[in-house]
Amino acid sequence: MTRTLVVVGHGMAGHRLAEEVLTGDRDGGWRVVVLAEEPRPAYDRVALSSLLDGATPGDLGLAGRDFLTDPRLELRLGTTVTDVDRQARTVTCSDGARVGYDALVLATGSRPFVPPVPGHGLPGCFVYRTVEDIAAIRAAAVPGLDAVVIGGGLLGLEAAGGLRALGMRPHVVEMAPRLMALQVDEGGGRVLAGAVEELGVRVHCGAVLRSVDAGADGRVRGVTLDDGTVVEAPLVVFSAGVRPRDDLAGPLGLARGERGGFLVDDRCRTRDERVWAVGECAAVQGRCHGMAAPGYRMAESVAGQLLRGDGPPFPGADTSARLKLLGVEVASFGDAHTRTEGAMEFIRDDLESGTYAKVVLAPDGRTLLGGVLAGDARSYPALRALVGLELSASPDQLLRSGHE
Repeated sequence: MTRTLVVVGHGMAGHRLAEEVLTGDRDGGWRVVVLAEEPRPAYDRVALSSLLDGATPGDLGLAGRDFLTDPRLELRLGTTVTDVDRQARTVTCSDGARVGYDALVLATGSRPFVPPVPGHGLPGCFVYRTVEDIAAIRAAAVPGLDAVVIGGGLLGLEAAGGLRALGMRPHVVEMAPRLMALQVDEGGGRVLAGAVEELGVRVHCGAVLRSVDAGADGRVRGVTLDDGTVVEAPLVVFSAGVRPRDDLAGPLGLARGERGGFLVDDRCRTRDERVWAVGECAAVQGRCHGMAAPGYRMAESVAGQLLRGDGPPFPGADTSARLKLLGVEVASFGDAHTRTEGAMEFIRDDLESGTYAKVVLAPDGRTLLGGVLAGDARSYPALRALVGLELSASPDQLLRSGHE
């Protein structure tokens, strides 16, 4: 007998889940209904910035022809789920349609966080989340003028790079004392900020947004920071983090994590054995993960449970990353912030070349725990592979690996 899987959301995690189920379901035991709020199939949200540099929405698409034409798939675009009846096992859509399910997976993703300061909704303010958001930013960009990005994390720096590619002069406002505060330490943040400013991006760290200010025409004319600094700019992009979209927790009668998200166990299952959550909306054992890779691992775990009755538990998120932001290489891995008690640091800070490297060693002085690289990340592959292992070479030799 064919069972129905309903997936609410067709972002990156939701797509991976549907794809895994359809690929692994060789006996045709599942019919998959995907309810997608956006007007297009899943796309690579990580690559959004490429739309400001010549790419098209089609270049980012994740759903291939085989997926879209699979007779076992029903993909409904532009469809919002408004209610769920767990007793009747049905979901209700905004158009009034009801869909029954045998298994329900919530993949609703997240929404951008917009600080509730005066003026945050003025014309000229944008978020950085969807294809449509990027199209609106492109249309509003004015080459030669300043623009403000609120948020100095990964997405904020990508937004600044995109605005720079459009000919604008970006300012990045970050509340933390350094850029990329979750990934790099003070030294790495300093090198990153210096390199970014050399490219014409103004950096304001340790700065809190007080207000978005309107001009005589009612549109944005700039922002005011808590220290009184005023930045005149006709365009403001909010990229200050995301919040899990867990609106359906109420109708479902399901618990949320302490910081939001559908509360699930290490197999991404809610307290209802027929309901799972994956991706940014899932609070796995209370913790949400905001990157694509953890969402993929969640999707693979749930697909295994649906297809075989079991699946590997979610292994947790590997926060290691190697990035190139505005042409500047940054990497972090393992215990990048030296949180292990008794751990030691070996740092090579080359002011002349504008590079910074740190490795974190266990109290025994021999076992690699993590590190940070900024300005030059060629050592990253070799170092990441050694995390948790006893070193056979000196830290300085390791930091030079990959440079020959």
